[in-house]
Amino acid sequence: MRYARVGLALARGIATAALVLFLTPQSKAQTVDVSGRYQCAQAKMRGKVIPCKAAPLILKNDGHFELRGWEGSYLVNGQWVELSDSLIKTRAKIEPGHKIVLRYYGKHGLVEMTYERRVAEMGKTALS
Repeated sequence: MRYARVGLALARGIATAALVLFLTPQSKAQTVDVSGRYQCAQAKMRGKVIPCKAAPLILKNDGHFELRGWEGSYLVNGQWVELSDSLIKTRAKIEPGHKIVLRYYGKHGLVEMTYERRVAEMGKTALS
């Protein structure tokens, strides 16, 4: 008799847990879509911010990128965009406001390039 009550309570617990698991909505992992054309907004060399005239960073939908003649593939990993080709691998940080910050060591020391994606607002553009 005692085992029957324990078995019944255990069966109710398992049924309740199964019901909760099946009725709770499944949330899918969200991937960040960073593809697009990013214009260089500013550059920082030797601690000084200067206007940027560099070529744009283009992240394509198929996982490939272009930057000043450098072509390769990219992968979004958390808050980083990892850029790589057959020889070089680097990463750039994704920042709020559709910005990507690429830091590297060049001939002038540490260089920080801030690329910004221009997003058109709905209703603000017209085709003519």
